[in-house]
Amino acid sequence: MISSKQRSYLKGLAHNIDPTVYIGKQGLTENVIKEIETGLYCRELVKVKIQEGCLLEPKATASQLAEQLGAEFVQAIGRKFVLYRESKDNKQIVLPKK
Repeated sequence: MISSKQRSYLKGLAHNIDPTVYIGKQGLTENVIKEIETGLYCRELVKVKIQEGCLLEPKATASQLAEQLGAEFVQAIGRKFVLYRESKDNKQIVLPKK
């Protein structure tokens, strides 16, 4: 569980990145989940955009994915949301102390 200070720090980092995963009208497919998993492993912080044709709710989808992938839900704005998971092998982000 990350603290509000750490969440705020991650929001600042996420502000400058473009979405790396797009969810289309097919919804949460196996390939989308694998792509998010890969992004979390490589970069620790993943921004996802839900396309206009998709009927998924961003906050609900983000919470479901966070639980499924063992990640932390950082924020959802509009049709975009951000997930974070600390990488044991490929650590890049140093969070502030709690």
